[in-house]
Amino acid sequence: MTRGLVVAAPRSGAGKTTVALGLMRAFTRRGLGVQPFKCGPDYIDPAFHRVATGQPGFNLDGWAMGDETLKALVAGHTADLAIAEGVMGLFDGVDGRGATADLAVTLGWPVVLVLDVKGQTETAAAIASGCASYRPNLAIAGVILNRVASERHLYLIAPAFERIGIKLFGALFNDPQLTLPERHLGLVQAGETVDIEQRLDALAAIMAKSVDLDAIAKSARPAAMGSPTNGASFIDPPGQRVALASDRAFSFMYPHLLDHWRAQGAEIRPFSPLADEAPASDSDAVWLPGGYPELHAGTLAAADRFQGGLRGLAGRGVPIHGECGGYMVLGQGLVDAGGKRHAMMGLLALETSFAERRLHLGYRSARLGADCALGSAGAEILGHEFHYARVLSTGDDGLVECRDASGEVIAEAGSRRGSVSGTFFHAISKGRS
Repeated sequence: MTRGLVVAAPRSGAGKTTVALGLMRAFTRRGLGVQPFKCGPDYIDPAFHRVATGQPGFNLDGWAMGDETLKALVAGHTADLAIAEGVMGLFDGVDGRGATADLAVTLGWPVVLVLDVKGQTETAAAIASGCASYRPNLAIAGVILNRVASERHLYLIAPAFERIGIKLFGALFNDPQLTLPERHLGLVQAGETVDIEQRLDALAAIMAKSVDLDAIAKSARPAAMGSPTNGASFIDPPGQRVALASDRAFSFMYPHLLDHWRAQGAEIRPFSPLADEAPASDSDAVWLPGGYPELHAGTLAAADRFQGGLRGLAGRGVPIHGECGGYMVLGQGLVDAGGKRHAMMGLLALETSFAERRLHLGYRSARLGADCALGSAGAEILGHEFHYARVLSTGDDGLVECRDASGEVIAEAGSRRGSVSGTFFHAISKGRS
């Protein structure tokens, strides 16, 4: 059974991703098979995990997935060592669910706590002590200090950890090699970071020099028992032959869904709208994931073969679904950040704009009002919404009745017209009811 651990921090921005990637790459370079996981809804970090380890990174979402599903996902992807990167602060969940600490307790994995100690000395130990005692059934394996200013700074911090009995695995000093380029939804995607291999190797080298990798590996524990399944709580494939848009504009696709679709016998057929490729004409479903279509709107607007192929399938009643960016591309038009409007597919009436950004963020519970690629009318779908687009107009029938994590009705209703549908939220799993 795979032994694993969780990389977490008291807050966002403390260096979880840096440390997780460094550990993944360092252990991979040692010859270990490393299986990466990401706590919560995230597409960007798992793509980096895949490059760092050579293995696809799977999301473990404690809000949208039940405990048995989480255990089954881990049991179905074994390796020498599993490393799960946390989300937000260690105890930060939504409506009492989904915190990194919940995942660690469910799986029985200890936490490697990352502490940003800029401007701190002994306070760092107090924070670690508080995290260790806040939830008695949570195991803190040890601490990695980040953004240490100097050897003198480390000398002032370390004795406090000895006094409280929490192991100090090591310290990372300020270093420009420990940063990755960012954009508005997080890191620039792994596929767009041209020197990603060199960056990860440099990060692994720093990690091997700065932290006790042997002690970290020994702290890993076997996951709580679970049985690999076909993921009964996951959304079923929308067809037997699924054309999947896949390139820099359409890259936000959960690996657990693709795994489940394949396990159910579906054939996944990637195609690139940016390369003006049309979905295969004999496809019986098309899926347009989210990504960054707003950065490539001009190219998509001029992609005649892509547009013609998509419209031809829609005309034959083939189910077509778009999530977030894919939804916007199915619409009538998209205004980019510079204020220029680009004509989109016109299969839905949606008009969106990035000229004046507005954040939409949070978990979503959606009840389907009609049969579509997501499932049958009446089914509940759990997902997550994260984008900065403004809706200028809609004109089609709504697809869902949508609520946030607190159960409050929200404006997100999606759209449907014939066999074409779209939502701003990214689907994670079937509902719990």
